[in-house]
This record gives sequence, structure tokens and C-alpha cells, in this order.
Amino acid sequence: MAPEAGSNGTSILGNNYKMVELNELEDGQERVETTFTRDGSVDRHGKRAVKERSGGWRCGMLLLVNQGLVTLAFAGVEVNLVLFSKSVLRHTNAEAAHTFSRWMGTVYLFSLMGAFLSDSYLGRYLTCVIFQVVYIIGLIALSLSTHLFLLKPHGCGEIGEMCEPHKPFEIAMFYISIYLIALGNGAPEPALATFGADQFDEEDPKEKQSKASFYSYFYVALNLGCLVAETILVYIENMGYWVVGFWTCTISAIVAYVFLLSGTLRYRHFKPSGNPISRFSQVIVASMRKSNQNLPSNEEELYEDHSKECETNGMRRILHTNGFKFLDRAAIIAPEDMKLIKNEGQNPNPWRLCTVTQVEEVKCILRLLPVWLCTIFSSVVFIQMLSLFVEQGAAMNRSVANFHIPPASMTVFDIISTSVFIMLYDRLIIPLYVKVTKREPKIPSPLQRIGIGLAIAILAMIIAGIVEQQRLKFAGDFTEKETSSLSILWQTPQYVLVGVSEAFVYVAQMEFFASQTPDGLKSLGIGLSMSSSAMGSYVASTILTVVMKITSKDGKLGWVPPNLNDGHLDRFFFLSAVLAAINFGLYVLCAKHYKSISLEKRQGTNEKDIMD
Repeated sequence: MAPEAGSNGTSILGNNYKMVELNELEDGQERVETTFTRDGSVDRHGKRAVKERSGGWRCGMLLLVNQGLVTLAFAGVEVNLVLFSKSVLRHTNAEAAHTFSRWMGTVYLFSLMGAFLSDSYLGRYLTCVIFQVVYIIGLIALSLSTHLFLLKPHGCGEIGEMCEPHKPFEIAMFYISIYLIALGNGAPEPALATFGADQFDEEDPKEKQSKASFYSYFYVALNLGCLVAETILVYIENMGYWVVGFWTCTISAIVAYVFLLSGTLRYRHFKPSGNPISRFSQVIVASMRKSNQNLPSNEEELYEDHSKECETNGMRRILHTNGFKFLDRAAIIAPEDMKLIKNEGQNPNPWRLCTVTQVEEVKCILRLLPVWLCTIFSSVVFIQMLSLFVEQGAAMNRSVANFHIPPASMTVFDIISTSVFIMLYDRLIIPLYVKVTKREPKIPSPLQRIGIGLAIAILAMIIAGIVEQQRLKFAGDFTEKETSSLSILWQTPQYVLVGVSEAFVYVAQMEFFASQTPDGLKSLGIGLSMSSSAMGSYVASTILTVVMKITSKDGKLGWVPPNLNDGHLDRFFFLSAVLAAINFGLYVLCAKHYKSISLEKRQGTNEKDIMD
């Protein structure tokens, strides 16, 4: 799509994507050279984006601040939801963990839904704008319902201070509000991450590096938002000031929304690519219709659309690969298809003939699924940190120098270790690794970094089990009060290890899924990455349910009873470590056999993204 000339000048666009504008000035004419983006991004009017007037770190920073404030608001609800369920809603330990796991799972499932809408119909910017309004509404509803009828009698809600039973309507309002929050936070998150990366032209070497860095900074912003919530807001809420905490979250979300809107005039955009479910279905149907036909010996004989439409949408064609050959039949050109192709102005029926790029889109997603499934268990560990680790901490000695540490605040060690590790990775850890090895090694690929993170998660669960054994040893005199004389600071190593595991897994996961999905499905790739956390939440809940059902037979209290001093939470942590080890072995097999996507460069030459 060629840019239009200004009203007071002319424009010329060449292969180098530069336009020369002639502006009439009072004392003559001046030639001003304007550079356009080369990745197909457009401005708010749908015209090719001008680099100097759009995108870059000015827009990227607005989105990072938005993410930090949105996460602050979400974490203010998230980190204490287990304790809120126990103190205010009168749930048991197992019920509170189930409520939290299901809710977190729904958050990440909504992220997949939001990614689909973003790539297909709404676009990334509009997805963020719409669902962050839903997010604010949910926070207002939670703040009002807590203030009006959940905290009864006055002063209840602290640890050990139970509230009165609630009416069904009041419970319903609580669940409606938290699931509105889940929708408003989950749906725009993958779109926001991808939208931030869209502000950098990957065809420009300098901006390409910034684009890669954005995902790391995005996760740092997320963690910094959590840091504020898990230090200040957690303490406020643990003192029983739930209303103050929730209204603070609401204000944070409103300010975040203002930052999002403030960059509206400068953002770069990519047009939605249409419904991927329809395109995938067309490939399946077309391949089944031609199941009896033989594939041509030359892959060049398969159908591909070489029009310029893809380039104007910022979408590159995907080169043919050899896996999943049965799908290639969808691109076989039958005699009746050839007639339509030769007739000018007519396109073949997509339910009978698909392009190679369309077929490769399906192959890309199929190749990602085994890796995606293996990353689920890292989320199981993360969910346990936010639920069972908090319950474990609540049953320990929380006094340090006359200060009572809120159990949920221990996640600060997770946040700090994650953020510090991410910021030091490129500047210190990789250079140190090169120096120690005394050679030029390959920088660990995203797949390798995910594997390292999964291995560290195993160690974190083992440490958590050992700490629980020690906690039980020091709980001899406190069996009825569900506490122990062992200091809560003994949880620090397990939180730090989970944080380092996150730094490896989640940043690499975002990079991997963003790079290995087609151009029109970038948000869906990030959403798929985030949805592994959803599945991890449900898997964590299922494992806990099964374990409790098995271990509570014959009148036994089970491994995770209402009073942890009567159970064996350590055994549950060790079981999680064993399952994580099995998952790690499966991941290594999947990673070794993974084949990366092959994309055509926008300049016309071929490019293969290699993920070793």
C-alpha cells in the first residue's frame, strides 16, 4: 500500500521504503526524507507507519507502564485470594486452593480467547481497550461487594478472624466480580504483549533487537507490579483492610487505562488476519477431499498465492516443510482448480484448495502442541507457590523482629529473583558464561532455556518438601493452632528457585511461541503460551483432588487437611517433584524433535528461523 502525498507536496516510495516529501516553505522548498516501517505495520488511519512519528520505545514504555499497573491491581487480588477465601468466605485449605486454582485457570483460558479475537477481528489495540474496561468494572464490583456485605461483622477478615456466613446472593456477587476481573485481565494480556512488540520494526536491525528485548521487559514490568502488590497491598489486606486494598487496585487499573489511551495517536498496528479456525478447518476438509490423490514429487507444484496482498498486511508466506504430509493434499491443484485459477478474477474454493502457507499454519500449531503440553507442569509449580506455599507460610512463625510477615508477601523473593535474573541475563550471565567456557558458544535457545527452567522447578519442589518436614518437626506444641515455631524465612530458597525457573521458562516461552507462529497469529501464539498456565491451574487442582481422595480414605485426614499439622504436605510436594521430573523427560524428547517455522523474507529472499 503506497503512502499518499501530502496536500502541500509530493511523495515517492522506492524499494528502500523511503518517501521524499517536498514541503512548501515561505523562503522556498525543503526536501524532507521520511522513513516508513518495512514490516507492514500501519498507523491509526491504516496507512504505512512512519518510523519517526510512530512506535518505538515511547509507545513501548506506555504499554510497559500499563502492564505494570494492571498487574499491580491483579496481584492485589490474586496473592491474597486464598486467605480471603479462608477468612472471609470461611473456606477450608483444600476449598480455598481449589477456588484459587480454578480462578487462575480461567484467567489464562480467557487469554486464549482474547488472543483469538485480537488476531481475528478486533485487532490488538481494540482488544486491550475493550477488555481493560471490563477489568475496571470487575474491580469496582469486588470493592463495593466487599465493602457493603462481605466483611461482617466489622473487623473480621484478618488471619484467624472469621467472618459470618454469607447469603447466596452475596457469594454470587463475589464470584461474578472475580471472574469479570479474570476476563478483563486475561483476555487483553497476550494482545498487549504482542502489541508492544509491534511497536518495533523487525526489518530494522536496531528495532529488531528492541523487539526481542520487549518481551523480557514486559515480564519485568509484570513482576514489578506484583512486587508493589505483594509488599504494600498484601500487608494492608492481611490487617483486615480489604476494602482499602481493593479500591487501591481499582485506582491502579484506571491509571493504567489512561496510559494505554495516551499513546493512541502514535501506536503502530497490524490488521486482523481473519478467523484462524475457519482457515484450519479448510485445510482439514480440503486434505480429506483429496485423500486419494498422490502428492507431486516437486513441492513447487503445490498451490501458493503470490499476490502482494499478504505483504500489505505484514504477513509473510511460509515455506513448505516435509512434516504432516497428509495435510499437503489440501494444496494439490486438481484439474477443476486449475480452470478457476486460469480464469482471471476467480479464486479457487478454499474448502477444496488451500495455499501452502495456509497448510503450513496448521503444521506450525501441530508442532507447537507437544512443547506446549510439556510446559504445563511448570505452571503447576507456580500455582502451588501462590496457594500451597502461602498456606504453608501461614502455618509457620511469621514474626521477625516484632514484625509479622504476611505469608503472601514471601512471593516477593520470587519476584525479585525473577526480575534480577532477567535484567542480568544478557548483560552479566551470558558474558560470564562465555568467559568461563573460553570459547564462543551458542547462546541458549528459547527451547533450551525452557528446559533449564523445568529442571530448576523440580529442585524447588524438593526444597519445599524438605522445609515442610522441618516445619512439622517444630510443630509439636502447636498441633491445635496450625502453626509451627519454624521461621517463615525458611521458605526463601523455594521461592527464589521458583523465581529463577519462571525467568527461564516464561520469557523463553513468550519468545518461542511468538517466533514460531505465523505473522497473523502472533497474539494467539502468546495466548497459547499463557494458556499453559491455565491448564497448569486445572492440573494442580485435579492432582490435589485425587491425592486428597486417595489419602483421606478410612477416616484419615489426608495429606492437605484443614490443619496442616495433621497432614503431610511434604509428601504432596515430593509427589509434585516426581511428576515434574517425568514431565521434564518428555519435554527433552519433544524439544529434540521440534522443527522450526520457515518464513519468506519480505525483501523476497528466504529466511529460516532456527530454534536449536
